[in-house]
Amino acid sequence: MRRIDLNPGDVFDASQLHRDSAFDAEAMKVAVDIIDNVRGRGDDALREYAAKFDGVELAALEVSDEEMEEALGLVDEAFMRSIEYAADNITDFHRRQLQQSWFSTRKDGAITGQKVTPLDRVGIYVPGGRAQYPSTVLMNAIPASVAGVGEIIMCTPPQKDGKVNPYTLAAANVAGVDRIFKTGGAQAIGAMAYGTQSIPAVDKVTGPGNAFVAAAKKLVSGDCGIDMIAGPSEVCVMADDSAIPEFVAIDLMAQAEHDPKATCYLVTTEPEMVDDILEAMEELLQQSEREEITRASLEHGLIITCATLTQAFDAVNAIAPEHLEICMSDPWELLGAVRHAGAIFLGSWTPESVGDYIAGPNHTLPTGGTAAFSGPLSVDDFVKKSSVISYTFDALESEADAVMTLAAREGLWAHGRAVDVRMAFMHYAMEHMGGCGCGCGCDDDDCGCGEDCDCHEGGCGDPDCACGHGDDPAHECSCGCR
Repeated sequence: MRRIDLNPGDVFDASQLHRDSAFDAEAMKVAVDIIDNVRGRGDDALREYAAKFDGVELAALEVSDEEMEEALGLVDEAFMRSIEYAADNITDFHRRQLQQSWFSTRKDGAITGQKVTPLDRVGIYVPGGRAQYPSTVLMNAIPASVAGVGEIIMCTPPQKDGKVNPYTLAAANVAGVDRIFKTGGAQAIGAMAYGTQSIPAVDKVTGPGNAFVAAAKKLVSGDCGIDMIAGPSEVCVMADDSAIPEFVAIDLMAQAEHDPKATCYLVTTEPEMVDDILEAMEELLQQSEREEITRASLEHGLIITCATLTQAFDAVNAIAPEHLEICMSDPWELLGAVRHAGAIFLGSWTPESVGDYIAGPNHTLPTGGTAAFSGPLSVDDFVKKSSVISYTFDALESEADAVMTLAAREGLWAHGRAVDVRMAFMHYAMEHMGGCGCGCGCDDDDCGCGEDCDCHEGGCGDPDCACGHGDDPAHECSCGCR
């Protein structure tokens, strides 16, 4: 791991990170060609890419009910108990994020509010290259299900036998995925964004992937929604003299084993601890089943030693890591100093692993410093919000001058005129037709809206009136029947 030692007064700068982009020019070029091919040729293109990239000839792209049943019969009971437990925690956490439609009425009768509507159909992408990720299925599908999305489809690469990993299928079954398709990479993103003969087009695509998937998501963004453009995964561990070196070492390795491009950061106020951590890491690496990948990742990791705690948090906020572990004394007291991080793990007994699988918060997180302006995948990613506005005449009259003034300054004549003609209509009605002009039939020039006018006191007088109040003298009828 590369090392930077900060002296008192030094300031860590994000340019010192030497971060790679989520994708490069070559990945973008390849993704453009793939998506154009999928848009033009649909399922035929997907089958060709399955043969080329996955080494499998596919007769059918969609996972059948029989394949799902077979998969459920292959997974062990311990896995099912664990995945169901995780699903319960993830569901409970995301239900707390649900927002309801709301409306507010002002004194002048105007009503403003927000209507929350789930998306009709979403597509989730689940990688299947170096490892299988049933946890990714839960983290993407459950928030969509909680949000009330009408249909959830999933794309994931097939194995050499033309089937999908049974653990991935079992997770999809638990998470409520409706349809599953055997296609991966940029071609899967294009298929979900634009649709093929077998795969329906979706409103939004979510889920992580490699550089080609990231490039494809960037390309389709605007034609359909995306959650984020995810780059290589990353973790930052903060450690002081209370941290246990073996804990720090294995937590760095837990991120490094994802991918050779995954990035690990160690920020510490105790320079003398670094050798202990590296020594523990070397012992653990020799035990790892993914030693080659882990070592490749750690080679471009970064250690930052700091003279002060303030300096350490300045460095962390400059990194804006995807995952941040605070393995320090009184971590809750330090939480307020964190401005930028996708997920924050407090205390030495909270490894990143619990966040990846079980705790409940989403593990689809902003990478590459984007935690400075974005957050985890959530229920909000699977709904859309519509503003609702309803004015009475009184409300419009009270704001007419302001609207017309602003419209005039922007040079938008019809904007202002849309208010002016309504004012003129009401004033004409009051002057020439009598009453307020709202259709209630009253003679009260101050009525305005017809809802509180004095002319209806005593009821409408007709026991058969549709308003249902008949001769009730307590009712101020505004039905316009008189």
